[in-house]
Amino acid sequence: MDGLYCEHMTVRYGRRTVLDDISVGPFPPGRVSALLGPNGSGKSTLLRALAGLGEATGRVMLGADDLTGLTLARRTRRCLYLPQALPAMVHLQVLESMLAAQHATGVVPSDVQGDEIDAALHMLDVFGIADLSMRYMDELSGGQRQLVGLAQALGRHPDALLLDEPLSALDLHHQFAVMDILRRETAARQIVTVMVLHDLNIAVRMTDYDVILREGRIIAAGAPQAVITPATLGQTYDIVARVEKCSRGLPHVMVDGLR
Repeated sequence: MDGLYCEHMTVRYGRRTVLDDISVGPFPPGRVSALLGPNGSGKSTLLRALAGLGEATGRVMLGADDLTGLTLARRTRRCLYLPQALPAMVHLQVLESMLAAQHATGVVPSDVQGDEIDAALHMLDVFGIADLSMRYMDELSGGQRQLVGLAQALGRHPDALLLDEPLSALDLHHQFAVMDILRRETAARQIVTVMVLHDLNIAVRMTDYDVILREGRIIAAGAPQAVITPATLGQTYDIVARVEKCSRGLPHVMVDGLR
C-alpha cells in the first residue's frame, strides 16, 4: 500500500482516551491531505502520533516500511513534524537556522551537499522570504517564523511532511500562497503532506484527501467534496451548513446557524 497510514492507533493522556483504536489512511504521496474537526477532536494528537511523538500504541506505515520501531531521529528523517510555530527565542539568523535544519538529522540530502547555502536560499525564495535571510529569528513576527519553518521543513527533503496548522499565523495572501507552494512541491517531490486545518473552504478547494474527526473518532475520510457535506458538517460541528458552487463553479461552505 502506498502512502502513510496507521493501524489501531490509541493515545491516552492519563485516564482520558484521545484516540481509541483508529485506523486511517493511506494519505497519498504527491497529494495534500487535511485533518479536520472541532477543537479537541484529536487532530493534532493524530498528527503527532504519526510522527512518533508522545505515547501511542498501534502501527504507522510509510509504504511498505514500518516506522513504529524506528528511533525518533531515524523516523524524523522519513516523516517530519512541524508544530504551529517555531519558538521566538532563538537568536540565529534565518539563513543560519536553515543550515542548522538541514543538518538536524545528521544526514544532508545528496542533492544539496556542497551547495547548502544555495539550497537554503532557494527554499527561502520559494516562500518569498529571501529578504529575511540575514534577519534574526527572534525579531520575526509569528507569521514570518511560520514561513521560515515551512522552508526549513521542505529543505530537509522528508518523505512525509506533517504540519500542525501551518496557516494559523498567516494573512490571507500568504495562506493561499503557502497552499499553492505545498501543492506544487508535494506533487513534484511525490511526498506525503498531511496538515491540520480549520478553514473548510481551503480544505474543500485546495486539498486532495481529507479526514474528519470528532472526539477521537473518524467521521469521514476521502475526497474533499465527498466528505465535506452538510450531513458530515452537522454531525461534526453541530451546525447547519450548505456546500454550494460559487459563480466560478468552485465549492463553498456556508454556515446558516447552529443545530
